[in-house]
Amino acid sequence: MSSSSYGAVLRLPAVARLYVVGFVCRIPAAMVGVVLTLHVVTSLDRGYGQAGVVAGASTIGIAIGAPWRGRLVDRLGLRRAIAPSVVVESAVWLVAPHLGYHALVGAAFVAGLFLVPVFSVARQSLAVLVPPAQQRTAFALDSVLVELTFMLAPVVGVLIATQVSTTAALTVVGVATVGGGVLLMWADPPTRSQRPAPVLPADLDAPAHGLGAATPARTRVVTPELVVLLVAAAAASFVLIGTDVALVASLNDAGRPGDVGWMVALWAGGSVVGGLVHGARSSSPPPLWLVVLLALAVVPAAFAAVPVWLALAVFVAGLPCAPTLASINATLVRIAPEERRGEVMGWSGTMSTVGNALGAPLCGWAIDHVHPGAGFLTAAVVGGGVAAGGLAVQHVVRRRRGGTRGLAAAEVSSPGR
Repeated sequence: MSSSSYGAVLRLPAVARLYVVGFVCRIPAAMVGVVLTLHVVTSLDRGYGQAGVVAGASTIGIAIGAPWRGRLVDRLGLRRAIAPSVVVESAVWLVAPHLGYHALVGAAFVAGLFLVPVFSVARQSLAVLVPPAQQRTAFALDSVLVELTFMLAPVVGVLIATQVSTTAALTVVGVATVGGGVLLMWADPPTRSQRPAPVLPADLDAPAHGLGAATPARTRVVTPELVVLLVAAAAASFVLIGTDVALVASLNDAGRPGDVGWMVALWAGGSVVGGLVHGARSSSPPPLWLVVLLALAVVPAAFAAVPVWLALAVFVAGLPCAPTLASINATLVRIAPEERRGEVMGWSGTMSTVGNALGAPLCGWAIDHVHPGAGFLTAAVVGGGVAAGGLAVQHVVRRRRGGTRGLAAAEVSSPGR
């Protein structure tokens, strides 16, 4: 598959518009973290730890709300599912810039709980609009656009917060959040295909020996493959957040905190390059192997001197980021039943949030007790170890399936039984 495949994807009906809508709607989500931190620290005169509590409240809300919001999209359709989010987000962000600290913690939780599920909706819609043969390219391009959003949006948020005020920046976040929800409702990208789902005969899925009622195969959601992919999402997020924390710590330890911005941009630039290459290829390793590669790519940063070698190591560490996330998302939408896809993507978001929630403190602890480079190594060892464990589980499951199939074949071929 060549780079011309990107043009073929963009020429598909409604796909280019979906990318534009998704890019715009993701801006407030990429901006809110740094803006809330600056607001708590500067305007409310609190510490960074207390700012972390506000961010943590939002994260918990997102982790709880993502599967719930996704299931509502599956059941009610996009517009009916996100209309309450638009109303609640409007109320929250109208008052949030004027709240005290403790009230802001509660508001951040509610905002996370009702966050418009633009990330999962965009990927659901891609699975509907793009034929399976082109979905690798489509999801790679989506991951690249996410990287660009997280490169640009925080910079805009910091500029508004520092040049105007944090109250103005929070207001912009609120307006953008509500505006994004309205834009998504207007665009109303499809989250279900128009063709009717195949109806399976009840006896094809009936339990052996009449041990229970038949259940259509398409309603089964929790499978070993899905669990492994969700673990992969958590492991990838662990590596990414650990790399982020370790990078900031390394530069602060070297007395170069001003280099954080361009180093993060360089890291994201590596991800953009890797994502574009991934999408232009006709094949790639499975998601768990990409998570292992992501973990290995972080290791050189632990031994890099500041700033030249660290910059090179950070760019290399970024190369597998977008391919890993694109592969996980593309595989999730492929194995999830269409009528439960929003819920599954929500669980993926929750597991990514869990990876973030575990990675930041664990890597931070390693940094505090050893050295900033230990943060990179912790991210690599834990994230890569979890992915390797997932690969082992996959191997065992496949061997058992192979053994079961072989036994069944032997029974069929034995006339004496």
